Amino acid sequence: MLVMTIESSCDETSVALIKDGRQILANAVASQIPIHRRYGGVVPELASRNHIRDIHQVLNEALEEANLTLDQVEGFGVTCGPGLVGSLLVGIETARALAFALDKPVVGLNHLEGHLTAVLLEGDQVANPTFPYLGLIVSGGHTDLYIVHGLGDYELLGRTRDDAAGEAFDKVARMLGQPYPGGVAIDRLAKDGCPDAIEFPRPMWTRKNFDFSFSGLKTAVAQHIDAHGIPEGQALNDLCASFQEAVVDVLLFKALNACETHTLKRLVLSGGVACNSRLRQRAAEACQARGLELFVAPPSLCTDNAAMLGPIAEHYLQLEGATHAIGHPIRAQSSMPLGHSERTPARTHR
Repeated sequence: MLVMTIESSCDETSVALIKDGRQILANAVASQIPIHRRYGGVVPELASRNHIRDIHQVLNEALEEANLTLDQVEGFGVTCGPGLVGSLLVGIETARALAFALDKPVVGLNHLEGHLTAVLLEGDQVANPTFPYLGLIVSGGHTDLYIVHGLGDYELLGRTRDDAAGEAFDKVARMLGQPYPGGVAIDRLAKDGCPDAIEFPRPMWTRKNFDFSFSGLKTAVAQHIDAHGIPEGQALNDLCASFQEAVVDVLLFKALNACETHTLKRLVLSGGVACNSRLRQRAAEACQARGLELFVAPPSLCTDNAAMLGPIAEHYLQLEGATHAIGHPIRAQSSMPLGHSERTPARTHR
């Protein structure tokens, strides 16, 4: 099946063309980082306005890259949550209009499910994981642990109780006068720093669950800056390395404990923070030491993009009940557990 997927949940406008749920024919992305950088974070109203401006251009770029026409597309998949309401609306209405005009099916998709299954796409990774595996989503808005039993079948183990890890990176970078996105800046500076220079707390380190918390760590950095001022030179590198190490310690401690508790042999890192070089390095070392397989998608498939929706779009479009959804809102085809830990299989909505 040839599927067009559309992603507009935050500040990237993306359209992809995916064959058979695995092969990426095109993955066009328009980033809004230069627009939001001056504000130190995403401004929702500006994001939605720029999605409107960019969506048609990005759609045409994807078709040109794949050397295809719209009438060759057999179905559509679009992110319908979670995300910024105004941003999501642009992608949803674009998908609805195309599906109606071409009389093709369309499914609403869960953004988190896309992150969890991006490693199933054909690409630079050596191999794709088999089910089940533990999925750690680490991004600007989410820090979650799921057992992925199969497409449409997920078990939520834990999530952040306050700030996401990516948000903590952005906020700490802003305290230090570094540009947005903060994760990139901190990763760069930390490479020349000492991770043991400053003893920052490891939030929820001893709690016997798989939840996360990063607001306290962010506060600890703020208190250090209040006491010592904004550092420069090597002191700045050391602070960034120490903060980053605290985040990575907590992420891997929880993820590896979850693998052991649930007897899982495969760990998948996903989301924008999965691009962090220290997290990738430490995860590779820890998995090798414990006999676990580690899977991380290429950086272009970790940050928000439409191609990551390919496997689940194909999956749900093949299920009975896919519809062009004209006359009622597109709803997520997955009943992915977003606020509870019960294992819930996917359902198809008519």
